[in-house]
Amino acid sequence: MKKSQIAVENFKTLNCTQSVLLSYSREFNIDEMTALKIASGFGGGMAMGKTCGAVTGAYMVLGLKVQSDRKTIQEIKTESKTAVRKFNELFIAKHGSLKCKKLLGVDISTPEGSVEANEKNLFDTVCTELVASAADIVEVNF
Repeated sequence: MKKSQIAVENFKTLNCTQSVLLSYSREFNIDEMTALKIASGFGGGMAMGKTCGAVTGAYMVLGLKVQSDRKTIQEIKTESKTAVRKFNELFIAKHGSLKCKKLLGVDISTPEGSVEANEKNLFDTVCTELVASAADIVEVNF
């Protein structure tokens, strides 16, 4: 099963960041509860409508992908930044932004925005697509 499919399935019960990270957790021998705890505060653009949670989940996975016992911390930092920049370019090319507020067209950090997002079914439509896309971009390009 593709990582994007796993991430979408996860998103039925988890936040966007958790969904993306958890779809890769077995690959990196991270137990499910640890992955869920690490990613718990990043959903909804860190609860502020900032950087999309699916994007921050992808960043976490990219950091794990460049890890190696043979690399120095500086090498890991450099490779992580390079991977994040490439991911950003691909995600922005597909969706136009990295920001939750802009991607959804509402500010889900406010009660009114959250209600509007629910009324417009944005979590099931737009967010599901963003979760799938973030997981897919990582799987296909890294």
